[in-house]
This record gives sequence, structure tokens and C-alpha cells, in this order.
Amino acid sequence: YKCKWYGKKLIVVAPQYTSRICSECGRKNPQFAHMKTRDWLAVRNWTCPYCQTDHDRDENAAKNILARAIN
Repeated sequence: YKCKWYGKKLIVVAPQYTSRICSECGRKNPQFAHMKTRDWLAVRNWTCPYCQTDHDRDENAAKNILARAIN
């Protein structure tokens, strides 16, 4: 109802693996495949092994979620 109030559109996006997929090249980092969630939460920054882009985990996830929402 708040979206209606403000003239906005709600788009629901599945957030699975959004922080583990590179927002630049779109490839999933195999380095994290074996990690449990509690171990993954300790990783704050990572570098993509394919395109060498440095990522903050949360910013990368936000970029991936936005990309999923507009596609």
C-alpha cells in the first residue's frame, strides 16, 4: 500500500548468491562454493578471480540485486 501512496513499484528479487557473484563479469566465485554461511559472513571484501575486480560484499550484492530487478 505504501508503494501505491508514493507511486512506486515493488519488485521482489531472490537474493541467493548475490554477494558471491561478481557484479562486473557475472561469474560466481568458486572459491566460496564450499563455505558455510557463518564462514561466508566473515568475508567482507573479495577480488573476482576472473576479472580482478575488488568487491565489498554488501555493495556487490546490492548491484546484483538491482541488476536482477531491472532485467
